[in-house]
Amino acid sequence: MGGCTAMSHCAVCVLWGSPDRPCSKQELPDFPAVRVWCVRSLSLIHSSRSCPCHHGSSEKLTGPSEAAGPAITGGEECPVWWLRYPVEIRKYEYDPNFAIRGLHYDVQRAVLMKIDAFHYIQLGTVYRGLSVVPDEEVIEMYEGSHVPLEQMSDFYGKSSHGNTMKQFMDIFSLPEMSLLSCVNEYFLKNNIDYEPVHLYKDVKDSIRDVHIKGIMYSAIEADIEKYICYAEQTRAVLAKLADHGKKMFLITNSPSSFVNKGMKYIVGKDWRDLFDVVIVQAEKPNFFNDKRRPFRKVNEKGVLLWDKIHKLQKGQIYKQGNLYEFLKLTGWRGSKVLYFGDHIYSDLADLTLKHGWRTGAIIPELRSELRIMNTEQYIQTMTWLQTLTGLLEQMQVHRDAESQLVLQEWKKERKEMREMTKNFFNTQFGSLFRTDQNPTYFLRRLSRFADIYMASLSCLLNYDVSHTFYPRRTPLQHELPAWSDRAPTFRLPLLQEAHAK
Repeated sequence: MGGCTAMSHCAVCVLWGSPDRPCSKQELPDFPAVRVWCVRSLSLIHSSRSCPCHHGSSEKLTGPSEAAGPAITGGEECPVWWLRYPVEIRKYEYDPNFAIRGLHYDVQRAVLMKIDAFHYIQLGTVYRGLSVVPDEEVIEMYEGSHVPLEQMSDFYGKSSHGNTMKQFMDIFSLPEMSLLSCVNEYFLKNNIDYEPVHLYKDVKDSIRDVHIKGIMYSAIEADIEKYICYAEQTRAVLAKLADHGKKMFLITNSPSSFVNKGMKYIVGKDWRDLFDVVIVQAEKPNFFNDKRRPFRKVNEKGVLLWDKIHKLQKGQIYKQGNLYEFLKLTGWRGSKVLYFGDHIYSDLADLTLKHGWRTGAIIPELRSELRIMNTEQYIQTMTWLQTLTGLLEQMQVHRDAESQLVLQEWKKERKEMREMTKNFFNTQFGSLFRTDQNPTYFLRRLSRFADIYMASLSCLLNYDVSHTFYPRRTPLQHELPAWSDRAPTFRLPLLQEAHAK
C-alpha cells in the first residue's frame, strides 16, 4: 500500500470513524501530484479503521523494482541461471524504464503489449523481445486488434496454465517483464528454438524465488539507504491518523525481520506503537480467501510460538492467519474499514467485492504522469490533437479528390501526434492510464476496485480527517454536443485555406 517503500506487498488499514476531534481549516491542494483522486464518494470521518502502510508502495519509489531488477537479471544467485539458460543473457542490463505496469503478456506468442479497457491492443506498443512488432503483423496475428475474452487474463490478472494472457500489475513486474523480454530477444537474435510457455514459467518461478529465498530482502538490507527513501511525511501521516483515534493495522507478505528493519528506518524505532495489529508473511491474496490458516505469534527474536491466538494484541507481531479469523478477533468489518494497497488484484479486489471494505490505491506513477500532463508542451499538443480530430470528423463529408488529399494529410499528422503524446510518458508503451483515446485496462480495473487513489499515502496530509471525497462528474459521450456540431470560433487550417495553398 502506501507509506513505505521497498517492503513487499504490505498494506495498512485505518478504521476511520472513531472519536471526532476538532480539525483546522485546510485548503485543498492545487498541485495535482499531492491530491487524492476519487472514483466513488468516500467520507473519512465515517471510516474508523484503516490499513495505511503497505510494504510494496512508496513515499519515494526507488525500492522494489530497482532492488529486484539486478537480483533477477544478473548475479550468480539469480534462480533463472540455475536452469542452465545461456550465460550470455547476463550481458543485458536491467532497464527500469523499459516497461510500465498494467501490460499484458501473450504467453503462447511471447509478446508484450498494452491493451485498452475494451480489450483492444494499442498498435505500436506490441513488443517481441526488445523490438516492436509491426502493426500489420499484429493485425494478422490476432485477426484484427481485439483480444477475445477467453484469451484475456483471468479475474486476478493471471495466465491459466500459459493458455491465456498474463497482466503485470505490481512494481515487481517491471524486472519480470524486462527479464522475459531480454531472454526472448537473445533467443530470437541467435535463432534458438524454444517453447515460450516454458520460458514464461521459468521466469515466473525465478521472480517467486527471489522473494521466497530472501535474495531481494538481502540486497535491500545490505544497502537500505539506496533502496528505501526515508521521508518524514510517512511518519507524519501515521501519527496524524493515530492522534485522531484511528485504529491502524499493517499486513505484509514480507518476513518480520525485514519489516522491522525497514519500518525502523522509515518510521522510527517506535513504529509498532502506531499500529494496533501487525501481520507479516500474510501470503496475500490467499490471506483474504483461505480460512484454514491460523495466526501465529512471533517473538522479539523472530521465533514462532505455538500459543493459540484468542486476541490480536497491540505491540505484537503475528504471522500468516486469514481474514476471516482477523474479522472474528477484531470485529472490524464493512465500510468502516479503509484499506490501502498498491496491487489492484492482490490487495483490493477481494476486499471491496467480498467484504465491503472501502479501498485506496497507491499509484506512485501519478507523480511523473501528472507532472508531464501539466507541461505547456503536452497541453498544446493535446489541444491541437483534439482540434485536428474534430476537423477530421467535421470535414469528412467532402468527397472530392482535393479535399480527400487534405484529409489524408490530417490523418497522417494525427497519427504522428498520437505517437508524440505516447512518447511523453514511456517511449515503448506510453501512459499507464490511457491508450490513444481510451482508458487502459489497468485504469479500468483500478476504477473497479478502488474508491480513491493517490501517488502516496502522504497525500492524506493535505486533507482533514473529516474530509469527504467526491468524484468528478465526467460527461458521457451523449451528454455533451459533439465538437462537430459547433462552428469553430477561431481560425483553423480549414479545407478552404488548404485548397488556396
